[in-house]
Amino acid sequence: MIRPDLIERLRVPPGTKKLRLKDYDPGWAQTEELKELGKDAVKERAQEALRRSIAELADAQACLYANDVYSVLIVLQAMDAAGKDGTIKHVMSGINPQGVQVFSFKAPSAEELDHNFLWRHMRSLPERGRIGIFNRSYYEDVLVVRVHPEILERQKLPPGERDEKFWENRYQDIRSFERHLVRNGTVILKFFLHVSKEEQKRRFLERLDNPEKNWKFSAADLAERAYWDDYMDAYEAALAATSTKHAPWYIVPADHKWVTRAVVADIITSAIRDLDLQPPVASKEQRKALAEARKQLESE
Repeated sequence: MIRPDLIERLRVPPGTKKLRLKDYDPGWAQTEELKELGKDAVKERAQEALRRSIAELADAQACLYANDVYSVLIVLQAMDAAGKDGTIKHVMSGINPQGVQVFSFKAPSAEELDHNFLWRHMRSLPERGRIGIFNRSYYEDVLVVRVHPEILERQKLPPGERDEKFWENRYQDIRSFERHLVRNGTVILKFFLHVSKEEQKRRFLERLDNPEKNWKFSAADLAERAYWDDYMDAYEAALAATSTKHAPWYIVPADHKWVTRAVVADIITSAIRDLDLQPPVASKEQRKALAEARKQLESE
């Protein structure tokens, strides 16, 4: 597993007043110690950590499912081409498909616009015993909507100023929503995949140059890149305002996919393991029913 002190470096402390994404390195060399080890050695360790986490996560998820008490909500947010889809694919590769649900949220429908911004996400929350992944989430309403305030006009909101107080109220709504979920047995893990602007450019060019990846390129993604600085401001404000003890944000280096996947897998596995779940123990009545079942089978 990855050393806890390295993971802690990525966690946004609760109560953070001012966050600067420039202070978080999106690359592999997070410490002087890692730099001394070298990229190849760090990559090998990360890949081994990922393999272990995938194996442990399969067992942890099975116990989560069997207990049917807790659920896990994983929130993934990132700029385009940061690797959200690949992270989901690799980290969840060993899990029983019945135990995980993935939801990707696009522009809201007419029905969804007739409700508050959290409504459509509430409908997709994981049930007890399952892992739910939001590939983008309700945080879009304090990110893309903040960068493009004209979107607010379609949300049928009561009259009022769309000033800083408006966004603070949305942060408060999100914190209250997440607090409610945690109180009722949902473990919330939130990951911002921190890719650099240079690496995003490289990945966009790769999609253009490789015919097999042309389908991944979208002109809309390129258009949003023009708002990079605005998005960084929106992310800094949102991460600082909504990273809490019960629902923390992790700023995950995303310039190297092997780093991203190892870190995310480690945090998820550790969080479920920390629930200290044990396989359910059969009650006296259940043991009696099992004995009867055995007796019936053996008498055939």
